[in-house]
Amino acid sequence: MSEAVLAAPAVRARGHGEALAAWLLSLPAVIAYVLMILLPTLAAVAMAFTDYELGAEGFHWVGLDNFAELLSDRGFAQSVRNTLVYVGLTTPVSVLGGLGLAVLIESGLRGRAFFRAVFFLPVVSLAVAMAAAWQYLLHPTIGPLNAMLRTVGLPGPAWLSSSDTVLLSLAAIGSWENLGFNMVLFMAGLTAIPRELYAAAEVDGVPSAWERFRLVTWPLLGPTTLFVLTITMIRALTRSFDLVAVLTQGGPNNASNVLLYKLYEEGFTYFRLGYAAAVTLVFLAIVLTLMWLQTRFLDKQVHYG
Repeated sequence: MSEAVLAAPAVRARGHGEALAAWLLSLPAVIAYVLMILLPTLAAVAMAFTDYELGAEGFHWVGLDNFAELLSDRGFAQSVRNTLVYVGLTTPVSVLGGLGLAVLIESGLRGRAFFRAVFFLPVVSLAVAMAAAWQYLLHPTIGPLNAMLRTVGLPGPAWLSSSDTVLLSLAAIGSWENLGFNMVLFMAGLTAIPRELYAAAEVDGVPSAWERFRLVTWPLLGPTTLFVLTITMIRALTRSFDLVAVLTQGGPNNASNVLLYKLYEEGFTYFRLGYAAAVTLVFLAIVLTLMWLQTRFLDKQVHYG
């Protein structure tokens, strides 16, 4: 009998032992995933088809009634519009602003470390604390912003209490909050571009800084840009709740009510957890759709060098 045949059982036993060790090592993470993510997600999906209310002794299966109610709920429709407008305003400003700051700092600006810290500070600050500071800055009577406008003869609007300006104000705050995070990501992408490519571009007759950015920097930043765009949209969708909850509570007249705050209201103000679960599923569907469209149409244009 050959040595290979004799060694085969030992090899199989060693392979089974390694597989068992791998499962044992990953077991805590698997248990945490099942208990904290998978089961709550399945519970939310099931609850969306019931009329369960918080504190109620029982519930009934209502099928698609919650989703039918969503279609006729004006507050829900407005929260969807507000969410899409907020994301549509915040995302391009945050991405382009972060890219501009990263290029400016990496171009040899003095005090690079200082500017990095200043622009990254909102990322590590508490959202509630920042919202409270902005509430003071945008106050219609004692706020510094309106005080500066009055010095030049301009009437300061009620930034957070007017239906015309509240969503724009929240989008501006959200953009400011995301700038530093995007700046750091773009700076990481810029440092990964070989310097020799810029020297080669100059040799080939591309002396202009804008042309070097357009022909060298921008194409090679494609993967970073796609990642930043995805992260920014997710952050805009999920972190809008903090600003709305602290600054406006969805007002005035639902002008700043976003989907996450609508979900919170239905679940923890009106205790309609079944209806809130239906809102959750619609929110997840919107997030997944936006991510799919983004990767579907932009990934083809990304240069993975």
